[in-house]
Amino acid sequence: METIRFSELGPDFRSAMQGKRWLLLTGEELADAGAALVFSELEDVLVAVDHRGTEVQSGLWMRAVHLLLVDDETQASALQTSSVSKVLAVEGPIEAHLW
Repeated sequence: METIRFSELGPDFRSAMQGKRWLLLTGEELADAGAALVFSELEDVLVAVDHRGTEVQSGLWMRAVHLLLVDDETQASALQTSSVSKVLAVEGPIEAHLW
């Protein structure tokens, strides 16, 4: 399964994502990832955000996210009603939870 991290995209987001299955981000990168999230939809790339260790601020970015990792089960339950496909409170690398 082809993945790419937001930090690896470079200046041409769309070209870098072509042929990838997942775009992986951290919670800290979301503020700078707006254009990448738009292009991920155009390129049919799923988005996973590892938001563990940072506070989750609801926003439009959630509409583009398919997998969101958070710190605890209470937080995961509260976010289940968001537009994110899957919210998990788990340990380990984000890659272990991709589909």
